[in-house]
Amino acid sequence: MKASIIGLDIAKSVFQAHGADANGKCVFKRKLGRSEISAFFAKLDPCEVVLEACGSAHYWARVISRIGHDVRLVPPDRVKSFVKKGKKNDAVDAAAICMAATHPDTMCVPIKSEEQQGVLSLHSTRALLVKQQTMLSNALRALASEFGLIAPLGTRHLPELMAKIETSADLPATMKQSAMLLFEHYEKVAQSIDALEVHIRARAKSDEDARRLMTIPGVGPITASLIVASVADIGSFASARHFAAWLGLVPRQHSTGGKTRLGRITKTGNRQIRTLLVLGATAMLHRAHKWDSAAGQWLCELMARRPRRLATVALANKMARIIWALLSRKEIYRPAGVSVSAG
Repeated sequence: MKASIIGLDIAKSVFQAHGADANGKCVFKRKLGRSEISAFFAKLDPCEVVLEACGSAHYWARVISRIGHDVRLVPPDRVKSFVKKGKKNDAVDAAAICMAATHPDTMCVPIKSEEQQGVLSLHSTRALLVKQQTMLSNALRALASEFGLIAPLGTRHLPELMAKIETSADLPATMKQSAMLLFEHYEKVAQSIDALEVHIRARAKSDEDARRLMTIPGVGPITASLIVASVADIGSFASARHFAAWLGLVPRQHSTGGKTRLGRITKTGNRQIRTLLVLGATAMLHRAHKWDSAAGQWLCELMARRPRRLATVALANKMARIIWALLSRKEIYRPAGVSVSAG
């Protein structure tokens, strides 16, 4: 019997396919090796193939799409809801992928191109190196503090700390050697980060959508590049609020008995984009009084009655909504309410 939809549970070596007809009835279950995937789908009539949006999913989606099938990617959290309790295996996962894809509330993940994934690899590598840079900086400061040496906050003060370590005659040679190794590693990581950022900025300046986003206060080339590479189709988000919710910048809701309680932000979706937006919003908080626009006035009024951290997240939410509007309408940011004297 012909399958109208196939759920494919992908892995490193062994894949599991679950075919179902138009009524959702299982018509076949098949375990496939990695080398068998292309030949297996080439023999089938064109149908809908659904994968879970996880590691290597975009690669296999492109491979199967070129064969002639309609491929969709569903979020892992949607699939998890359909996995039967106590029956976790590849066959059950493949069936759950089919069920999740047919649910009307499931929003699929756009398939990324090789170029988009290449840009994202730059950002993921940079994020890893920044994390390592922070770890090395903290380790060096902690080592120095054990011998009574401290330096002001900020990475620019690390050379000053190293100078104190090198010129101190009371420190053991082994401690100086350890500190030097940490600092040399720190400098190499910093140089790698600078090289990646140069490449990311160059790509952002050559991309029309990224240049459009960089007109927003608080959004730089790194943030703009990451958003353009991550969001394959802004039209998949029905509204600006849906986009902000995808980034996890909307409050949690708990409603019962007709009463709605709002909590902290959900922190779902793309963590890197959310982090960069919050960092950009934090920078704008320090210059809110110089932001001569309606948004600047709104931010100043918000800070006057709310904690600064809450104002930061609120501004990040507003920035996400502006990003959706600019990408959807193909426009640049034009601040509302700018005085004539601001030029």
